[in-house]
Amino acid sequence: MIKSFQLIHGALHKVERLDAEVMLFSNPGAAERDLLHSHFKVDEHALASALDPDEVSRIEFHPDNLFLIWKRPENYSGAGSLAFEVSSCGLLFSEHRLLVIATDDSPLSGLGMRQPLNRPLDVLLDLLFNNIHHYLGHLKVIKLVARELQQKFNASMQNQHLIQMFNLSESLIYYINAIHSNGAVLTRLRNHAAKEHFSAEAIGLIDDLIIENNQCYKQAEIYSTVFSGLIDARGNLMNNSMNNLLRKLTLINVVFLPLNLIASIGGMSEFSMMTAGVPWWVSYPLFLTAMIMGAGVMVLGLRRLAK
Repeated sequence: MIKSFQLIHGALHKVERLDAEVMLFSNPGAAERDLLHSHFKVDEHALASALDPDEVSRIEFHPDNLFLIWKRPENYSGAGSLAFEVSSCGLLFSEHRLLVIATDDSPLSGLGMRQPLNRPLDVLLDLLFNNIHHYLGHLKVIKLVARELQQKFNASMQNQHLIQMFNLSESLIYYINAIHSNGAVLTRLRNHAAKEHFSAEAIGLIDDLIIENNQCYKQAEIYSTVFSGLIDARGNLMNNSMNNLLRKLTLINVVFLPLNLIASIGGMSEFSMMTAGVPWWVSYPLFLTAMIMGAGVMVLGLRRLAK
């Protein structure tokens, strides 16, 4: 699907033109791909890279334009396995036009709230800025979800909560890789801006983007380190709880197995024969008393061994 926008009075306005200043190709089909190849000179490799979620961020410099592969966070639904995903989008930028190639139409949502959009460069920088803050928002959500999972894990010790913590830790690894590669793109973009004599305002904004991205990267790294420590601690705690449970079951078996043997012997007819001269209401209570005393002796002995 193609969406075209014109920059009017500092904002994006949707138009029905194929030569608009800002164009979004969301999940392009065969016709849109042909248009990108023929009219905008986007080759098949660049198009495939823009739609590949595993593609690494990069920037390519051409005589008339720049082509960026940018890693962006997916919208979080809050259901299922608590996994935060990242995807790629392609940005073909020239002085008079910006093409956005993505799997959905979310890259252009929320633009223009921070500053007026008067030219395609403003749209590009605002798009990158929004993505960085999207990462920061997700990191805050990850922190809150992790705290809630920690409380649930302390209450129930279920494997489900530990698996969800593993999913969050894996998501943080993907975020760290994406944010780090985006930082390399921003650094190269800053060098290109200085070489091409971009305006001081644009260069300053790119510097702000680099600082914001570095802070986001450091925050994701800290969360990942804390998560790894928490997962190791929770795994050890679960193993310790399981070991204590097995220890208690073993003690119960050690106490009752000898008693079962004695009871089996006492339940045979030989016991009645051996106590033929003693009334049953005397012999059997004495037998039960002896079993209880034996169990007490075994419990005391096991407690001393456990110290």
